[in-house]
Amino acid sequence: MELAFAEAFPRHRTVRVGAVETYVAEAGDGPPIVLLHGNPDTHAVWGPVVSRLAASHRCVAPDLPGFGRSHAPEDFDFSLASQGAFVRDLCAALELQSFHLVVHDVGGPYGLAFATEHPERLASLTIFNTLFFPDYHWHFWARVWRTRGLGELSMGIMNRPLFVRELRRGSPRMPRDYAVQAYRELSRHAKRMVLRWYRAMDPEVFAGWDERLLAATAKTPKQVLWGDLDPFIPASLAERFGGEVTHLPECGHWGMLEEPECAAAAIAALVAKAG
Repeated sequence: MELAFAEAFPRHRTVRVGAVETYVAEAGDGPPIVLLHGNPDTHAVWGPVVSRLAASHRCVAPDLPGFGRSHAPEDFDFSLASQGAFVRDLCAALELQSFHLVVHDVGGPYGLAFATEHPERLASLTIFNTLFFPDYHWHFWARVWRTRGLGELSMGIMNRPLFVRELRRGSPRMPRDYAVQAYRELSRHAKRMVLRWYRAMDPEVFAGWDERLLAATAKTPKQVLWGDLDPFIPASLAERFGGEVTHLPECGHWGMLEEPECAAAAIAALVAKAG
């Protein structure tokens, strides 16, 4: 399975997006699809899905600021406006005018902030387990990471068995090879950036943005693919994004890894429907 993660993207480049040297992996040709990963992932999380889409789609998967091979300055602005602007400027650097957007977890606020302010750029929107609501209550690990001192301690004592166990608790059918690979790619820089992102993302920052998102994307072809076994974000949020919801009852937080065939088919179907 690890080969699928590594080999799904035959093209790679680094582009400057503001102060971020952004690593971008690509595969295929056709309608462009931009895929934004979550924590503690990189572009590689989309490998199994991209391997099924690349025959007829151009798949573009960046490493978000501070993750993987995308180095971000220590003072990178994690406001929602800045995250949305990062996606805007990345797509400008890649000369993508209109595209299909797929988001998950941390990639949700990045992509959904962009969607809120630039809905005319979206050909379609696919949402995996993520959040964008001010009444959400952070899960255990997020509360740890948001606590100064405790968050640094948790990152310092993290080892591979603990990391792999927690990822697979989030998605019981996640390939073990993927969890091990993700552990290898979680650098000290990424750990610091994870802490900064969670500390900037008090749920209250989403106040107003959630309503603006619904209004902005009311006419955007949109779907939600939700792993119902997610221990971090409740399934009750899925219907609140305003799109057609497909529940994945046997999947957890990483549905794209547990059911890549289903995920790829759903993305391709929406792309085809959107035209």
